[in-house]
Amino acid sequence: MRRFYWYLTAYAKKHGWILVGSLVGAIIVFSLFIPLMVDKITFKKKQYIGMIGSFTLNTLPTNIKNQLSVGLTQITETKEVQPYLAQRWVVEDDGKQYRFVLKKDILWQDGKEITPEDINYQFVDVETIATPNDIVFKLPDSFSPFPSVLSEPIFRYGTEKYLWFFSRPTLIGVGQSRITDYTKKGNRLQELVVETAENKLVYRFYLTESDLLNAFKRGEVDIIPDIADSGDLKDWKNVEVTPFLNTNRYLAVFFNNSDPLMTKNIRQALSYGLESPKDGTQARGPIDPTSWAYLEGGKTYDKDLERAVERLLDDPPRQPLELNLTTTQTFGSEAENIISQWTELGKKAVEECQVSKDVEDKELCAYLEIKVNLKVSAFPDTSDFQLLLIGQESPVDPDQYFLWHSDQPTNFTKYKNTRIDSLLEKARTTIDQDERKALYQEFQQFLLEDPPAIFLRHLYSYEVKRK
Repeated sequence: MRRFYWYLTAYAKKHGWILVGSLVGAIIVFSLFIPLMVDKITFKKKQYIGMIGSFTLNTLPTNIKNQLSVGLTQITETKEVQPYLAQRWVVEDDGKQYRFVLKKDILWQDGKEITPEDINYQFVDVETIATPNDIVFKLPDSFSPFPSVLSEPIFRYGTEKYLWFFSRPTLIGVGQSRITDYTKKGNRLQELVVETAENKLVYRFYLTESDLLNAFKRGEVDIIPDIADSGDLKDWKNVEVTPFLNTNRYLAVFFNNSDPLMTKNIRQALSYGLESPKDGTQARGPIDPTSWAYLEGGKTYDKDLERAVERLLDDPPRQPLELNLTTTQTFGSEAENIISQWTELGKKAVEECQVSKDVEDKELCAYLEIKVNLKVSAFPDTSDFQLLLIGQESPVDPDQYFLWHSDQPTNFTKYKNTRIDSLLEKARTTIDQDERKALYQEFQQFLLEDPPAIFLRHLYSYEVKRK
């Protein structure tokens, strides 16, 4: 035994670097190459999916979050709210307190049972109290859309092994799909791997639509689930492009209502001066037409040049109608079409003004000639515009407080209407859904009569994938 020890120590002194190198090499093989080999022989099919945007684990896009987990509530096709992880809820203290009873025997993806203490939506101004059986949310004010907010998927933060020696944060949700890997570039996600029961979904993130389209052409991704414009890919023989109409997204010309030129008459005239789509995609307001609160048969602004001219002549502007329209490259051709129609309206208004007996000061007629300057920007400034042609997304709940209430900083159109303010305030504090429906339908009627925007059409998005 002593002789063996001598041989071993002598060998170590002479060939110690070989032992150390072999040990390091073994660690590298087991920590790097073996997992890669296992990944290669997996039977699950990989799908490489391209997404637009800058994201982190805390700010994942909605479609990925919905794959990874679920919320206390869920939203139906008609945008109504139903219990999901919660059995039921009770509204208390005049709408300032919500008590949710959690279902039993629901497990996180790691097998741990979900308890009321686990539910953490990280609300800033809402107190959350966990009891043995339920979760209580105490709000500073009555807020009837609150149950729809809790359709947001819940997560628990955990850690995972990374490169054998290291650990890093990850998200643990509810359901079969889970995050198995991710890479970052700086603080933002570059790639995220989600493993489902059947597939491995490899999400790759790009900052712009142009970057994403080029990545598809280079073969970095094989599926683009949601893009506003498929570009020339629709002409590729080995590519399938499928359109989807999004009733919760609409294209509109938003007025800067703080501009003295944007009077109610001029806003209505410009609305009547544009053609409505004939393919059933026309938007008739800011509320999703599939919503329980949508108003059927509300006021529309189908093209009517006579009414448009009538609106202009009713109170002719005291300065030239020179307008500045801002949009993005995506809607550039649509902006050109709008400019053409408004130019036509201006010419007709000048002609009618010159022969009208109701306009005594004929010098005002020249002001009715509409001239539009077009600005195309990748990122339009919503704090500095006169007319803005962009897409907007309708919230799940019909609450429109943040977009149209005069006191809200998110009201980028600077719209002010005391009747609208009153309706929005009352609707978001009323618990009864039938009463809320009546209030929101009244809101739609008054909003369209005093239009802060021209609601044009609902927007298509496109799924692009290789055949």
